[in-house]
Amino acid sequence: MSQTRTPCRTRRPRQSSARQATEKAVYRIRNWREYNQALVNRGSLTVWVDQEALDAWLYRGPNRWGAQYICSDAAIRCLLTLRAVSHLPLRATQGMAASIFELMGLDLEVPHYSTLSRRAVELAVGLARKSEGPLHLVLDSTGLKVYDEGEWKVRKHGYSKWRTWRKLHLAIEAETHGIQAAMVTEAGVDDAEMVEPLLKPIDREIAAAAGDGAYDKRKVYRVQEHRTGTILIPPRSNARIWKHADASGPPLARDENLRAIRRSGRKAWKRESGYHMRSLAETGVCRMKVIFGDHLASRRPECQVTEGAIRGRALNVMTHLGMPQSVRVA
Repeated sequence: MSQTRTPCRTRRPRQSSARQATEKAVYRIRNWREYNQALVNRGSLTVWVDQEALDAWLYRGPNRWGAQYICSDAAIRCLLTLRAVSHLPLRATQGMAASIFELMGLDLEVPHYSTLSRRAVELAVGLARKSEGPLHLVLDSTGLKVYDEGEWKVRKHGYSKWRTWRKLHLAIEAETHGIQAAMVTEAGVDDAEMVEPLLKPIDREIAAAAGDGAYDKRKVYRVQEHRTGTILIPPRSNARIWKHADASGPPLARDENLRAIRRSGRKAWKRESGYHMRSLAETGVCRMKVIFGDHLASRRPECQVTEGAIRGRALNVMTHLGMPQSVRVA
């Protein structure tokens, strides 16, 4: 009789301790009570429709040609912020503001939804920055959908040619997580091209600026070397020295980073130079998309620029209400 042999099972060798995954760090929030109250206050209407906006509701500027303004830019900015925070279309924003004023007993006129759309084209939006001392900036960009399709349709039939994106460029302060600059461009705009427009409105001292490998270009260093001496951008894997030691003038910051990487390795350079603060840019992008979504409600490019600035301003207001203070415990 023939006997069937059971195939023997080979034991897999145990992974060495060096290859085993390191345990994830554990953090604990020290100011949970204050931070929890700040999260509650984000939904308060008095935060977004405050007394300062109500006092400046009526337009008091110079006369214009044609029809005169009734509501000020502060009123338009207030309603567009309320729209972004509450995820409302323009018509619903008008109805919500009218109901708020009726409940408050205020005799103020609410702009028509078409007025909100028209005034948003040239509206100046301040980002409500609040920070002291030199800035530690991290630069990043993310995509925002304009025309989109459902996930089922994409999996079943693929993407449509009408699928349109915009790119949101951000300059975030590493210590306070505040947005110092925000701009919306077309999807094909290079990240390096937007460094100068992002830094131009910032009139503060910049102690350090960090970005990912997409910013490793000469035009980025030409702009940043006049603003800061610490530039934390990882050179490409095949990068070469731009200015050798025998050349005249001080060495370039990018060449110094490359020499440090060649000496101690890329991982050690990132740890020693403080490059890992750049991850705060991804945290800020994630925070913005979770709160406001990954779509742009506006269709006109000018209104999309205003919508991006409105979101940055609203996120700064939320940050000022309170942020978590986390410490590593394990």
